[in-house]
Amino acid sequence: MSSVLADVLVVTALIGALALVHRPLGDYMAAVFQTKKHLRVEKWIYRSVGANPDAEMRWPAYLRGVLFFSAVSVLFLFLMQRVQEKLPLSLGFEPITPDQAFNTAASFVSNTNWQSYSGEVAMSHVTQTMGLAVQNFVSAAVGIAVAVALVRGFARSRTGELGNFWADLVRCVIRILVPISVVAAVILIACGAIQNFGDIHTITTLTGDKQAISPGAVASQEAIKDLGTNGGGFFNANSSHPFENPNGFTNWLEIFLLLVIPFSLPRTFGTMVGNAKQGYAILAAMGIIWFLGVVAVTITEYAHPGTASQLAGGAMEGKEQRFGEGNSSLFAVSTTMTSTGSVNSFHDSFSGLSGGVLLLGMMLGEIAPGGTGSGLYGMLIMAIIAVFIAGLMVGRTPEYLGKKIGTREIKLAACYILITPALVLIGTALAMALGKGESSMTNIGAHGFSEVLYAYTSASNNNGSAFAGFAANTEYHNTMLGLCMLLGRFVPMVFVLALAGSLAEQKPVPATAGTLRTEKPLFTGLLVGAILIITGLTFFPALALGPLAEGLAS
Repeated sequence: MSSVLADVLVVTALIGALALVHRPLGDYMAAVFQTKKHLRVEKWIYRSVGANPDAEMRWPAYLRGVLFFSAVSVLFLFLMQRVQEKLPLSLGFEPITPDQAFNTAASFVSNTNWQSYSGEVAMSHVTQTMGLAVQNFVSAAVGIAVAVALVRGFARSRTGELGNFWADLVRCVIRILVPISVVAAVILIACGAIQNFGDIHTITTLTGDKQAISPGAVASQEAIKDLGTNGGGFFNANSSHPFENPNGFTNWLEIFLLLVIPFSLPRTFGTMVGNAKQGYAILAAMGIIWFLGVVAVTITEYAHPGTASQLAGGAMEGKEQRFGEGNSSLFAVSTTMTSTGSVNSFHDSFSGLSGGVLLLGMMLGEIAPGGTGSGLYGMLIMAIIAVFIAGLMVGRTPEYLGKKIGTREIKLAACYILITPALVLIGTALAMALGKGESSMTNIGAHGFSEVLYAYTSASNNNGSAFAGFAANTEYHNTMLGLCMLLGRFVPMVFVLALAGSLAEQKPVPATAGTLRTEKPLFTGLLVGAILIITGLTFFPALALGPLAEGLAS
């Protein structure tokens, strides 16, 4: 079997599996967030934190819950890293420096999982499991909760109530993330991923050198790392490490895990608003952009542009020999378009044009299909922008799902789409102007600039992957990237929840002959076009200085 045919079969099997679970998982998640019943373990959690899960919240109260919980999480994780040598199972590791501890705490709480450290030689068992892995669950649940609040804004009318943050958070963790993660972890263990709390093993290699092999609860962290679109690996090599990703099947499974919830949430959206076709329109827009990205990167990597790659007969530098160009490209596109950051190859080694596509996937706002929750609410914001553009074309007040998109709504949507590009471009410009970016480059010219641009794009969009050649572990980058992660995560949530509250207060508008049919293919095409044009206008100059310049020079 040729490698091309094998790659086609892998993608086909992936799409088939995602299609198979789309409806049942999407409907199940809708039921989780619509039920009035509480499980016994959930009631215990509510009592322990003093929350009333049946009390409805308006958007300011919902936002306060999000920000308070996240702030406490940042503080808790920061302190855990600073005192990890005094905790059990420390493995003899020293405490993390303040700037790196802040960066890591901001990273995992914001669902970014950017890592300026090597986990196997820096983080103790307790820090990995009780700190980082726990945040993998709850940060993913926060994103889903905010998305559900926005969906309720569309589904409800004449009320500003958006549900209860604490109930949404706990239900998401207990009923969705934990059960799926347990099953995935068991499968990973059966396929060869490790899971233990042993001491570091020192072995003698064939050349007589000493090598330290770190054990750990890898399979359990790997499962939620991908399912929650987190991305932080137990090992520095992430999913290219055989302890995290033992074989071709686990590689396929990990790609499936990082796509399954984002691609199922549109069904949840359609079910909760009472119109499944609306969910399919959003799903189609997500799928089109994701598939175009997979095709573009795969073709480019198989063509292996560049003198060195052509002389070598392939573009395998920086890629896992077990997976090849096709599986590496599929993983890379899926991880950069889902705010995951998990990698099975090093994006720094991709060709210039492929690196540009990976950057573009993040610059789109990671909405195709995006992170757990953040992808859905990002796509719904873009749907509002697309409806507004269509309204300008035909000269009527835009409407979406029976809600008028007025001045307040469009201002909130505009603020949402402007905050992340501002963080990316200002962060990159400051790093280059102050010389901090250049000093951290391991390459010169366009590729070196791409390393800096990629770092601030990844942080501000809460992705977490990196051009591996970028030396990020400095006081400046740890601090600035940490701030970009926090602002890029929580400032957009302010606008999302304010928009949700505004929509929920509205009186439904009946559809008329002039109403734009947002469940039709025409609207899906308009939505995809609006996304690409808005992103292109925003980031094209920066892309032209980096990956485009490198790709055209190859």
